[in-house]
Amino acid sequence: MTDLLFLTSEDVAGLATPREYVDAVFEGYRERGEGAPAKPRQKLLNADPAGMFTGYMAILPETGAMGGYMYSAGFGDADAHFVLPLFDSVSGRPLALIDGASLNPFKTGAAGAVGIDVLARPDATSLALIGSGAQARGQLRAAATVRDLATVSVYSPTKESREAFAAEMNDELDAAVAAVSSADAAVEGADIVITATNASEPVFDGDLLEPGTHVTAMGQYSPDKREVDTTTIERAKYVPDLRERALQDAGAFLQAREEGAIDDEHIHAELGEVVAEKAPGREDRQEITLFDSGGTGIETVAAAHMLYEKAVEEGLGQELSLAPASEALTGE
Repeated sequence: MTDLLFLTSEDVAGLATPREYVDAVFEGYRERGEGAPAKPRQKLLNADPAGMFTGYMAILPETGAMGGYMYSAGFGDADAHFVLPLFDSVSGRPLALIDGASLNPFKTGAAGAVGIDVLARPDATSLALIGSGAQARGQLRAAATVRDLATVSVYSPTKESREAFAAEMNDELDAAVAAVSSADAAVEGADIVITATNASEPVFDGDLLEPGTHVTAMGQYSPDKREVDTTTIERAKYVPDLRERALQDAGAFLQAREEGAIDDEHIHAELGEVVAEKAPGREDRQEITLFDSGGTGIETVAAAHMLYEKAVEEGLGQELSLAPASEALTGE
């Protein structure tokens, strides 16, 4: 039998700091830039009951781990359930099975922070955040580990939500965090803009971006939905998490291409290629840069392995046993 560790959401909640997530995910993307295999999500849609079943995978050879994410969203339960299997990439044996809900905003936020780290101006201090949910919280906490933020302007459509979010994060972070009354008010003059929404249409006017701004768009992975407009895509040095994913389901990129504003050559490089210094990141202070983050196995496996190692050190989790094929795949 092969032993593996089962980690609940409670086990991994609070197990690592945002900085530890960012460091792990940075190394994951560096490995991707060196050629580590990763594929974009596959998404299956169900009509009745309405739901989505999706997953993605990656192998990180230097980390010594491989795995991915599988989850359902919607259906009759009207909820989402995340399962994260983690394997040893040397032996092929399973290491852990992780309840993947609580870590999601942290690993996704870490990917956004890696984009900021290699694409935003080093002296960026003002951040605009569109969204005030769990993903916005993860993005902001991670961003604050890679830039010395002085001000954060938060907008989401519900006044009570954005004000509560701003008050919470203002108490938690060194930056001054304040709610504003519109997306335009948040974006104007910002050094960094993050969109973390479930919007189907652009949430700000790309003409408002100042030269030198960095944008992280992380809320959509559907060809017919987008958080940023064609102007933003056209003006920006465009860096997706995976080139293949950009051409598959990055709605902002695909719609800008359909409108004739760009072509496939507008993809500057994958984030991993920039992290691994195979392609340049920001090349001058006036460039507008954009990281399109749709979720991949890269940040998932990198974060999961980091959590697994910390859980082992702290004696967390429950041991499970699986029978390898050599023992169980007998046909008897």
